[in-house]
Amino acid sequence: MNVLELHAVSRDHGAGAGLVHALAGIGLSVAAGEFVAVMGPSGSGKSTLLTLAGGLDAPTSGRVVIEGTDLGTLGRSGLSALRRRHVGYVFQDLNLIPGLTAIENVMLPRELDGAGTRRARREAALALREVGVDELADQFPDEMSGGQQQRVAIARALVGDRRLVLADEPTGALDSNTGEDVMRLLRARCDAGAACLMVTHESRHAAWSDRVVFLRDGRMVDTTGSRSGPETLLQDVR
Repeated sequence: MNVLELHAVSRDHGAGAGLVHALAGIGLSVAAGEFVAVMGPSGSGKSTLLTLAGGLDAPTSGRVVIEGTDLGTLGRSGLSALRRRHVGYVFQDLNLIPGLTAIENVMLPRELDGAGTRRARREAALALREVGVDELADQFPDEMSGGQQQRVAIARALVGDRRLVLADEPTGALDSNTGEDVMRLLRARCDAGAACLMVTHESRHAAWSDRVVFLRDGRMVDTTGSRSGPETLLQDVR
């Protein structure tokens, strides 16, 4: 079953002489349990694809469907509710709230969705344990290393029953060993049944995926199984 479907999705910015086609006619589906990586040169539309896939922006044309629901049919409140319940985001800049502890950051989306404090705390503690930083529950972001902050951000993306995980360069600021740990966590969540869509410029990280989609100038130019190997992937994205 497909968790995410993009049907002929395009996104334009500006108008007239300043018109930019950020994405053009993208068709993509990601099934439950599937890990898809998105690669391409800077400005190819990778991050735009991710924001549309998660309902953070609306396409100029085409349809985005999550768990059978066309996002274009939802009002603002319905769209917010769907994102909170079904979509987990791992942002490149983490977006942890400095004034909240690790467990409070992870609890926040569940509390916003109406879960009681006790339930939200229990689910957050499980998520922190899943990513291996449960001992940091009462620490604030500025008391953690970059790798620890990233793990907390991933726990926030995974808390509850998120069926779609979207990751934008999730290893960008991490050392190679910590980056591999992050990839292992995302792969494990996909193997447990979630659909994962990740933007990356690292061929060695794309190699963790089941399928790699290549973008250039806002268009999908190729797709391949990651078993092609890191060297082939790096040649393709260039």
